[in-house]
Amino acid sequence: MTASSSAASSMQERVFAFLTDPATHSHVDRIDTHGASVFLEGDRALKIKRAIRFPYLDYSTLEKRKAACEEEINVNRRFAPQIYRRVVPITQSSAGSLSIDGDGTPVEFAIEMARFDERQTIDHLAESGEPGRDLVEAIADAIAASHAIASPAPVEPWIASIPAFIEGNDQAFRDAARFPANDIANLRDNSVRSFSRIQELLKQRGRQGYVRRCHGDLHLGNIVLIERRPVLFDAIEFDPVIASIDVLYDLAFPIMDFIRYDRRAAANALLNGYLKTTSSDNLDALAAMPLFMSLRAAIRANVLLARLDRNADCKPDVASSAQTYFELARRLIDPAAPTLVAVGGLSGTGKSVLARALAPGIPPQPGAIVLRTDVLRKQQFGVRETDPLPEEAYQPEMTQRIYDLLMQQALRILSQGHSVVVDAVFARESERTAIRDAARRLNVGFVGLFLQTDLATRLSRVGRRKGDASDATPEIAGLQEKYDIGTLDWAVMDASGTPEQTLRRSQIRIAHDEAVST
Repeated sequence: MTASSSAASSMQERVFAFLTDPATHSHVDRIDTHGASVFLEGDRALKIKRAIRFPYLDYSTLEKRKAACEEEINVNRRFAPQIYRRVVPITQSSAGSLSIDGDGTPVEFAIEMARFDERQTIDHLAESGEPGRDLVEAIADAIAASHAIASPAPVEPWIASIPAFIEGNDQAFRDAARFPANDIANLRDNSVRSFSRIQELLKQRGRQGYVRRCHGDLHLGNIVLIERRPVLFDAIEFDPVIASIDVLYDLAFPIMDFIRYDRRAAANALLNGYLKTTSSDNLDALAAMPLFMSLRAAIRANVLLARLDRNADCKPDVASSAQTYFELARRLIDPAAPTLVAVGGLSGTGKSVLARALAPGIPPQPGAIVLRTDVLRKQQFGVRETDPLPEEAYQPEMTQRIYDLLMQQALRILSQGHSVVVDAVFARESERTAIRDAARRLNVGFVGLFLQTDLATRLSRVGRRKGDASDATPEIAGLQEKYDIGTLDWAVMDASGTPEQTLRRSQIRIAHDEAVST
């Protein structure tokens, strides 16, 4: 350590002691991260960059820390204007006393932020239980909105950074010597092969404009509920290249984190929610998600390992978390083969409820993409999911177009190595045959489930629907009783019970069909 850096560290320790001195700041909580220390007092938080230097980050001088604070304000106000207030100096008087925003000489700078309830960050909520679907879809909307306003960035530095991430992770894991050498080598080799497969895809994504200045560090601890709305904060400010990434790499972080907390339904709902509100181009980039999620998990493991290296007294749970992220990185980079699950049945049989419930458990992680004809039809007409459509939207020729679109999108997703659950009536034998044959052409597993229950149950369910994409009424459900379903070569599932009972029966059937096919 040089004399100047030693002096900076010494002065910073004085500032930290001042901000936690009970005589002047009696109710302060301090939170330390690898790059900053945050002091929580009343309705205010002061965040100070630590006087450190890493290969990717340099806060070693007061001028650099001030510039970093100003840049953090500029970057994060577009995500969380209600949190980020200003840069405030910590000053020293001629007598040597310290004060916040005083008249003396600035000896440190802090970001002044509005304090929020730390218990409302999404990592805390995920740790305590499965987040509700409405919350997860709101998070998906917030992330999609941030990407929509993000400025385009050059693709070459982003693509060049990926091999560097892989090699950096590999070196850090070998230096730490906490994991089996063979596991470290396998993670590296699988990551290199994955990058080689998708490199041209990533270049195409760059040409399409999907490399943008994103948040960059979107783990669940950097999303918080404020007034019951998810807010993204603490975006990367210290290196625009690190934050200039494919939007799906940004999305991969919170998805991976939900998987890490074993919140499979949330991880699946986040991916489906994002895809539903963004360009269908993203369907053609799902092949990148295993590498993206694995990289995020590996980097997270190395951040935790670095904490262990800096603090010998670090709690055992940090080492355990690093192990969990490392193992997750290994699993994610080696995804299972995709499967196509088709869920059919007349209106009111519970197709959509079952499709959403099945999706998280269909490998590879984070589960299957759900495609629903009711939603695709609304998208084709450019209306919201809950807006009713006129009768002509359900004429046979339009219905055929929607089934063709369903097939096209399913094939696009499956060709990317990702599983699909398709949700449609599938009342015609030709429709069922077509979707089954499509799976066979791609040589992927196929399971067809056709739900059945009595008319009274269907009428009751359709009559209770609110805020749903389906325009089916009890009258339409009644008319469907006259449909000629033809020969059913799919598994006929009793859907007269609870959704949980139908789900369990369907999961057993899927497991059976997969076992037979292997």
